[in-house]
Amino acid sequence: MPMDLRVGDVVQVKKNHPCGSNQFEIMRTGIDFRIRCLGCDKQVWIPRVKFEKRIKKIIERKEE
Repeated sequence: MPMDLRVGDVVQVKKNHPCGSNQFEIMRTGIDFRIRCLGCDKQVWIPRVKFEKRIKKIIERKEE
């Protein structure tokens, strides 16, 4: 069952981005996720399965 992730959530991942940050904001959800690094504002597309494995915790939850 997929995790409950929403657009606007901020998550911490297990592995750091090359800029040194490990926090990302979710920009788009679906089969693929578009996430934005909060350290350098780089946007990355990543498949849902791969992204869910890399999440350590949800830092900030976007309320509807």
